Amino acid sequence: MIMIRARYLLNLTLILSFASLLLIADTKPVGAIEADLSSHLVAIRADFSGDRIQLYGSINTPGEVLVVMRGPDTDFKMLRKSRVAGIWMNTASMTFEDVPSFYAIASTGPLDEITSSATRALNNIGFNNIGLDLPIIKAAGSLAKDWKDSLIRNLMRSGNYQLESAEVIFLGEHLFKTEFELPSSVPTGTYFVSVYHLRNGQIIDARTTPLSVSKIGLEAEIFDYAHQHGAMYGIIAIFIALISGWIGHLAFRKG
Repeated sequence: MIMIRARYLLNLTLILSFASLLLIADTKPVGAIEADLSSHLVAIRADFSGDRIQLYGSINTPGEVLVVMRGPDTDFKMLRKSRVAGIWMNTASMTFEDVPSFYAIASTGPLDEITSSATRALNNIGFNNIGLDLPIIKAAGSLAKDWKDSLIRNLMRSGNYQLESAEVIFLGEHLFKTEFELPSSVPTGTYFVSVYHLRNGQIIDARTTPLSVSKIGLEAEIFDYAHQHGAMYGIIAIFIALISGWIGHLAFRKG
């Protein structure tokens, strides 16, 4: 009798717990922001000259919108040339480890107006918060700043770092859109697009969606083969170069 009562109490407890979970799920508030990309794949072919990715979204309460597109982390090696005995030579190098290969921002206003410095630092938003600073053991002071500025200049020149924020445009009271331009040199890999809903400089909601940038077709097959069979790819490349040179020699000799 005691065992039956104990089992009854246990079942009743489980039912009440499950009912409580359902009640919590039913009363969970809807997200303050929703967003998605026009495409989740950027296909790089032989004739690829860049692309545009559009993002559409909505907010259900007033506020600001900030969108960050970040490419896969990688290492960048910087070289410094100096004139030695009248010849320009590489005299110094510096490697930045695990920094974004692509970085761009879109927003409804200037970053320092719609976000607080603490919010930007906590969420790695802005060029000063994405890991471009060198460890002291590598460089410090003005030397570290020079290396960092050189890296940013090179990445901006390629179009893979976009210093000027793109504009987030509201299509009504709640709907908004923006777009990012990807250059022809855009790195491959998995990107992450984070959308933030802000109020009084603080993030009240956020969404992150992935974007794949990938080579497809013959270019992708050659790229994969070169990385998986490096030695054989090198031999084939040398052989093709020799044959091309020999054919060119015969053509010019006949001419």
